Formats: sequence, structure tokens, C-alpha cells
Amino acid sequence: MDFLLGGLAACGACIFTNPLEVVKTRMQLQGELRSRGTYKVHYRNVFHAAHTIWKMDGLLALQKGLLPGLLYQFCMNGVRLGSYAMLDSAGYTRTGGRVSAGKSTVAGALAGVLGPLMASPIYMVKTHLQAQSTANIAVGHQYRHQGMMDALINIYRQHGVMGLWRGSTSAVPRVMVGSAVQLSTFSKTKQVTRDLQGLFYAGNLDCFTKTARKEGLSSLYKGTGASYFRLGPHTVLSLFFWDKLRTVYQEG
Repeated sequence: MDFLLGGLAACGACIFTNPLEVVKTRMQLQGELRSRGTYKVHYRNVFHAAHTIWKMDGLLALQKGLLPGLLYQFCMNGVRLGSYAMLDSAGYTRTGGRVSAGKSTVAGALAGVLGPLMASPIYMVKTHLQAQSTANIAVGHQYRHQGMMDALINIYRQHGVMGLWRGSTSAVPRVMVGSAVQLSTFSKTKQVTRDLQGLFYAGNLDCFTKTARKEGLSSLYKGTGASYFRLGPHTVLSLFFWDKLRTVYQEG
């Protein structure tokens, strides 16, 4: 169940962040292997890229590759978050009942290896589809796949089974490092938050009431802007959905 909940949480985040993936892919492919000044700049920055894609390809173009994106997030993060949850539940991330920075980092790294390796073909297809655009703003090689299954079949026919895993050797280290930092930080921060609640407040309702009474209702939103600019939206949404789904399941 931990694998299912982790996958569903990541899918929820993907719906909101996929447009940023489309923009990122286009900007990364722009000027590939060409000297600066020798190619036309279609995308000047994130906001200009989003506006250009919307204007030239339509609003739905910002959600290109959503289906493989959802499948990738479900598979990759289902395995990653599910594995970490199992290690955490078994006590491998703790020492004396407390979260260990070293152990949780290792557990996060191990959890970040298998997921991207398994889902690598879907990620490649997602990138191919997100790069596809009208000729006026096209960047990188245009594959012209008709969809996710068509892309998988075309890649298999051209490059064989191993061709479906091209780029996996770079994806695994990236996710492994990110997973180690992300999950260990999440666990440690969650523990510290609970410690502080236990020190100053009797529970969530008591915390809410005391804060509002002493500091005013506006204090409930302190640091909102800084928090959203500091934390990546996908990380926030993924871990939020994951934690809440696990809580609902465990209490059900």
C-alpha cells in the first residue's frame, strides 16, 4: 500500500507541475550543441517560454507528455517513496527511536535507485513528446510520435530493448542524490515539528487556537511567501499528498 500511496501522491503533484516540465525541456533543447548567437532564441525565460508555447501551440500544449509523466511519477515515486516508507516503518532510519540523519540519508539514496531505473523508458518518451511543437518554435530533434505507445514502439523498432533505457545511467545518480537529501530532510523536519508541538502545544487545535489568539489571524500565514519561493512545488505537493494518503490509510 505504501507503494500505491507514494505513486498517487506524485501523480497529484505532476498534474500541477507538468507545464514546468514542458518549459524546462524546451529551454534545455534550445541551442543544443550550437554556439551562442548562432541560433534563434524562441524561449527567453520561463515566463516567456510558457507564453510562447501557449500562443503558438495552444494552452493544452503546456500539458504535453502528461500521460507518460503521470505514469513515470507513479512508477518512480511509488517505488521510491514506498521503499523509504517501508525502511522507515521497520526502524532502519532511526537510532533510539529518533530519526538519524545518516541512516535516513542512506535509506533515501537506496530508495532513489530502483524507481528511476524501472521508469526510465517512460521518462524518455515524456521528453520526446514534450519537445514536439510547431515548426516556428521547434527546438531539438522532432520525433513526431503520435502518443506514448507509438513512441515506445518506434524507439524499440529503431534501437531495440536497450534503447528504451538510454540515459538511465544519468537519471539514477540524479534521483539518488535528490532522494537522499529530500527524504532525510523531510523526516528530520517532521520530527522537529512534532517535538515543538509537544513542547508548546497540546495538539494541532491547541496550536491553531493559541497562535490566533496571541498573534492574530494573520500570523497563521507568516512566512507563506518565503516558503513557496524556497521550496520546489513538486517536492511540496508530492510529500504532502504522500503523507496525507498514508495517514488516511493507516487510520481507515
